Amino acid sequence: MWKMILPILIVVASNTVYNVCAKSTPTNINPFASLSISYVMAAICTIIMFFTTGAQKSLLAELTKANWSSYLLGIAIVGVEFGYIWAYRAGWEISVGNIAASITLGCVLLIVGVILYKESLNIRQIIGMGVCAVGLILIAK
Repeated sequence: MWKMILPILIVVASNTVYNVCAKSTPTNINPFASLSISYVMAAICTIIMFFTTGAQKSLLAELTKANWSSYLLGIAIVGVEFGYIWAYRAGWEISVGNIAASITLGCVLLIVGVILYKESLNIRQIIGMGVCAVGLILIAK
């Protein structure tokens, strides 16, 4: 059971800290300068985690296994992080901005799952997307 729950708890805890930090980014700093600091910290953390987990200790050997997804993921991460910083600077409240983004993302990923991964879309999920749309309307100011 913990095999399924623990990763979600890590995502929730990390996402909470992430959104608090994005909302707390000083408005007088260029967001990309702030993100540069974040990426240096992320690089340090990931390199440490690479060497302290797993049997493979050759970082260069592992890097040769990467495909396009690693590079596109890096670009997507910049978009997500800049998007949140921009949203909070534009006036979104932390309690509403993240929910609006997450609900929209969930609906988009349902469609992506059907189109790209041949996942099924049932009537309950379609109704759920409708409920999400109503929820977005209700939380919008």
